[in-house]
Amino acid sequence: MNFPHFVRIDRDGRGRGRHYVVHTHDPKFTLELTPDTDAPDKIGKGVLKRVCVPNSWAGDYGKYAKMITAAQEFFAQSNAAGAPPKRA
Repeated sequence: MNFPHFVRIDRDGRGRGRHYVVHTHDPKFTLELTPDTDAPDKIGKGVLKRVCVPNSWAGDYGKYAKMITAAQEFFAQSNAAGAPPKRA
């Protein structure tokens, strides 16, 4: 699967890192994810912690679901592609 409009941002914080997936084209949105410790690789597709979307998306849940699923797939594949190891 091709993910040309997604960017992953990892930030180290106090005790735990934060992981974000940003969709850079319309509709712009950001997901904050935490690694899924129950997944076999201890990261998986991530567990949604926060979703930030534009007000114009309020109520269009079908569009949300497709884009969030794609963002989580991107997160999972970016881990498999040799991204730096994450803290659980």
